[in-house]
Amino acid sequence: MAKKKTSTPTSPANKKTAQQQTSESDFRIVSSNRRAFFNYEILERYEAGILLTGTEIKSIRAGKIDLSDAYARAVDGEMWLNNAYIAPYDSASHYNHDPKRNRKLLLHRVEIQKMSANVAEKGLTIVALRVYIKRHHAKIELGLGRGKRQFDKRHAIRDRDMDREAKRAIGSLRE
Repeated sequence: MAKKKTSTPTSPANKKTAQQQTSESDFRIVSSNRRAFFNYEILERYEAGILLTGTEIKSIRAGKIDLSDAYARAVDGEMWLNNAYIAPYDSASHYNHDPKRNRKLLLHRVEIQKMSANVAEKGLTIVALRVYIKRHHAKIELGLGRGKRQFDKRHAIRDRDMDREAKRAIGSLRE
């Protein structure tokens, strides 16, 4: 006769919540590209690793990265990050990195093929949205975006201003 396994209340469910609590503390946003959300309508998001040198990761951890003009491009089945500026590390000697160099992104082959097919067919752009540290590794969030037209941008500004005015009105009523 086989023994029947009994589940204890501290087994998988509590372990999972403990892992979630530690993973939330291991996640820190370093930089975000707010301009990309204004200029592009983001359709899909992807997470990718970045291949970095020693001084680059130190600069990223210090928050010295600019994603304002950064975009990704597929070349020979590999994804590359272009125009991302990582400031030179102050404490490094003459072994510092080139701030504007292209950096290889670490993605699965299927993701690269899917993204490059969408860019080629639909005329979309792969934009860098934010850089964050996740479990001691630098990650970048890429967005597959379609460029907004001028009237879409004006509409977004108008909506934002109306929301701001509504919040002010509600705040003044409370006082």
